[in-house]
Amino acid sequence: MRRINVKNLKSGMVVARAIFSSDGRILLHSGIMLSDSYIKRLEELGIDSIYVKDKIFGDLIYRDVVADETRINAIRTVRENFNQLEKNHSLNTRAVKVTVSNIVDELLANREILLSLSDIRAFDDYTYAHSVNVCILAIMTGITMGYDHTQINELGIGALLHDIGKIRINLRVLNKPGDLTREEFKEIKRHPEFGFKILRDYQELSLLSTHVAYQHHERWDGQGYPRNLTGENILEYARIVAVADVYDALLANRPYRPAYSINQSLNILKRMSGIYLDPNCVTALIANIAVYPIGTVVELNTGDTGIVVDTNREHPTRPIVKVVLNSWGQRVEHEVDLSKLSTIMVVKTLNEDEIDRLGD
Repeated sequence: MRRINVKNLKSGMVVARAIFSSDGRILLHSGIMLSDSYIKRLEELGIDSIYVKDKIFGDLIYRDVVADETRINAIRTVRENFNQLEKNHSLNTRAVKVTVSNIVDELLANREILLSLSDIRAFDDYTYAHSVNVCILAIMTGITMGYDHTQINELGIGALLHDIGKIRINLRVLNKPGDLTREEFKEIKRHPEFGFKILRDYQELSLLSTHVAYQHHERWDGQGYPRNLTGENILEYARIVAVADVYDALLANRPYRPAYSINQSLNILKRMSGIYLDPNCVTALIANIAVYPIGTVVELNTGDTGIVVDTNREHPTRPIVKVVLNSWGQRVEHEVDLSKLSTIMVVKTLNEDEIDRLGD
């Protein structure tokens, strides 16, 4: 299977991975054949891309760092808590703690797996899915940095709730497709303080967790907000979440720009390191990212074409590739582990148009 942009879907393609809404409902089951009406509905929901079955590359076994069910339940928890607070109901801190604990347990059990499988999110679900992704990325970073179990859970809770202050921001401003006015940006910049004020009322939450909401937009060089803190004056949990927040935001389609690729996002993080972001936190997060995620179609320096079927944590730029076409365009099928073959390397990733031409 491979991931394909919704605008390039065609009637008759088969869904390879189920698509869920933020409340846990299955929008399309795996195995469903797409019709024009299904494709139109996906576009209406703001879903950018889905996984489809592919006759050239066949089926792949994806190992995600957390199970679909865990991710969906976490998104539902964030969504319900945001909605409850908007209606002036209390935060369900027990549900938040259970959710983070479940994510921590799975990440600790899957420490050898690089983050590879991109989630599929509808536009309206952005804040909820983003909060969960930031939580996962932050916890993985904390594990890499040697955090103990208590620290990991505190970090995870702060990360999951880092954007809770956005419930006090006008949705028209949050989702504005064009440039913000000076006044609108001033309003957006208030969400860290709003979040801190909300969370500090819950004594069962660590003060360190609540400060993540307050400080996640502070910047290493002091150019952040709301207090222009610098360097190590910023809570380390917040410095980790700042990196995770930027990375996940870069990967998402937003009203004002299309998503960046993984390589583009990693390069942007590296350029921001030591200026806006803590270099140690950037390095620790990048150590958990698959440069060539499972399902990426690549061309090797041998001229062969294949699909990434697994990653190597110790050698993230040298994945395991299932070769399906040789340099003459003939069908073949064998796997190469690039971590064990120093003379063979990936020279490019193929875009959707290039992949489609392979089947001609």
